Amino acid sequence: MPILTKIQPVNLIDTKNVLLSAIRFATSISGPCPPFGNELKTSAQEQVEYMLGEDNDTQFLTADEEVKAEVRMGLSEMSLSFERELSSLFLEFDLISETTENKIMQSLSDLDWMCSVLPKMDLMKDFVVNWAELSGNILRVVQDKKLESLMWGFKVKLMEVTAKVLEAVGYGTIIIPAPCRVQLLKAWLPFMRKMKPLLDSLGNEDDSFPYKMDEDLCQSIEGAIVSLILALPSNDQADILADWMKGEQARYPDLTEAFEVWCYRTKSAKRRLLECMERDGKDNATLALDLSQ
Repeated sequence: MPILTKIQPVNLIDTKNVLLSAIRFATSISGPCPPFGNELKTSAQEQVEYMLGEDNDTQFLTADEEVKAEVRMGLSEMSLSFERELSSLFLEFDLISETTENKIMQSLSDLDWMCSVLPKMDLMKDFVVNWAELSGNILRVVQDKKLESLMWGFKVKLMEVTAKVLEAVGYGTIIIPAPCRVQLLKAWLPFMRKMKPLLDSLGNEDDSFPYKMDEDLCQSIEGAIVSLILALPSNDQADILADWMKGEQARYPDLTEAFEVWCYRTKSAKRRLLECMERDGKDNATLALDLSQ
């Protein structure tokens, strides 16, 4: 009985306060905290994931507006920090220093961690929209000639984070307007197509080259892109597939499935329209000719 009297139900308010404190540490961009270094931040990130695990208290925590506001603020600060680190690459006119590379890798890893937390709180859309807005600037920097043969680990990590965004959009977890989906796909598809054979080539030349796209990542990206294309308006699908077939590296990602489905849908749509025209007795020979071409 003395032992049982000490067992009390968890105070949800206290739990929430602990979670808020952990989120603030986990999203901190002020740098290492002496004497712990980055260990305190890493520990806080692990604690946040643990507290948002599936149990009876999770629903209370993930639905709380104050908790959501804190996470959104953390995402905003992390994104701004990543943009600053990205811009700083142009300030170093010589080779990129190890310190600079470590900083930007840490910023990107923080955003990658966010991808594991946000879906549990129904906030992944915030990340997707933010990533779509950043994509142009990210690719402008990372594809600059200055970084052509540098920062392979950072480039692979970029593809890992982008894969999560493409999966969320491609499989319908996150709904965003068609123009935004098209923009996202047209921005990253050429980069993926360029990086895969380049990394494979470097790996074949040097067995010790550590930066490779593993099979799971390749399949994840390919599947997400196919699903994303098939959910676009037909004209946008046609544009993307036409560019894909013109490219020198049409093997990855393999969009054959998307192309075949697009052809089938297009032919079916034309046939149904012609049948409707005939049934309604309309004389639209010009339109029928256009559709048949």
